[in-house]
Amino acid sequence: MSLLKLPEISAALKPGAVQFDMRPDALERWEPSIRAAADDGPTISIYDRIGDSYDGEGVTAKRISAALRNIGARDVTVNVNSPGGDFFQGVAIYNMLREHKAKVTVNVMGIAASAASVIAMAGDEIMMGDGAFLMIHNAWAVAMGNRHDMMAAAEQLAPFDAAMAQVYAARSGQPVADIAAMMDKESWLGAGQAVDDGFATGVIQRDQISQDPEAHAQTKYLAMVEASMARAGHSRSVRREAIKSLFSGTPGAAEKGVKPSADANFAASLQSMIDNMKGNV
Repeated sequence: MSLLKLPEISAALKPGAVQFDMRPDALERWEPSIRAAADDGPTISIYDRIGDSYDGEGVTAKRISAALRNIGARDVTVNVNSPGGDFFQGVAIYNMLREHKAKVTVNVMGIAASAASVIAMAGDEIMMGDGAFLMIHNAWAVAMGNRHDMMAAAEQLAPFDAAMAQVYAARSGQPVADIAAMMDKESWLGAGQAVDDGFATGVIQRDQISQDPEAHAQTKYLAMVEASMARAGHSRSVRREAIKSLFSGTPGAAEKGVKPSADANFAASLQSMIDNMKGNV
């Protein structure tokens, strides 16, 4: 297991009244094309949203579990560039890496926001890329209902905020109260600050980071559309069908792996859709 004594996060009681989601600011700052320049030795790549996504490309605990089984009891490098996503998937991945029976090195290439920042804390070493960021905050979720439902949702989220604060505190050596204050402020930590504050152990040089031209910006825009629809109260199934319809104009007609056109008009249309949704929320 991990060479450090990191606390486990229990996710046995998933709140039924809320749906965990990505923060809009994390999505806006995420550049999907950022990658490691080279993968040396056993490597796991977390270059997408955490949890199931409309296109099946999200990073799930099932996928990470399979990768760790293949790697076995060997040192592993985990390269991260993710805006976060499903908190419980992130917790499951954190716990798996925490229990890995060899050294875990986490390289934050772009951003590790939200659930991805929890995953990053499982590293025995946490290296930050030049220009990379960690983002920590209280659990971000979508809830619907009357004032009693809202109060119940807040009560359900509090234990998970406390659990995350314990993890960040164990990693950084800072008091839990100070970490909770940072989470309340929704803090973005650049490489230098992350190292100074104990959230990371070193900095990756710029030549170790590259950009993948195949990682189109549409990945980001479509994730933003889904997040905007979630905040507007649309169910997961409705969101997925609406996004699939962008591929062909017919709900449900898109096939897995099919990507939309990469032209500027498509990106502009998606941005317009996002802006309209923001105005209606």
